[in-house]
Amino acid sequence: MKINLSGHHVDISDAVREHVDEKLSKIAGHFPGLISVDAIIAKEHGEFLVELITNYEGVKIATKGTDTVMYPAISKAAKKFDTALKHRKGQLKDDLHKKPVVSSPEIAHETIQNMNLN
Repeated sequence: MKINLSGHHVDISDAVREHVDEKLSKIAGHFPGLISVDAIIAKEHGEFLVELITNYEGVKIATKGTDTVMYPAISKAAKKFDTALKHRKGQLKDDLHKKPVVSSPEIAHETIQNMNLN
């Protein structure tokens, strides 16, 4: 999985890059269809904002995590990201297991139609 990491008003050090790689590598193991993730780390008004964005199975998934310290903000965003991916994966599996639509009328309905109620 490719991780595009960028920072706004934040210097991206090797330690930050390793932390993001560690958090997202666990997620990548559960979702092999995940190709790339855009990670944006910004600092606004004394808080760190971490945003993770990807396209997974035809749907754009974006999550945000905020905290006054950078590493917990990364962890929060990664946890929300994992939850959003699980939700999308569940939707895809649900589509596979939908019951087929019955094209013939119900048996009770047929019986009532054939009865002479006069």
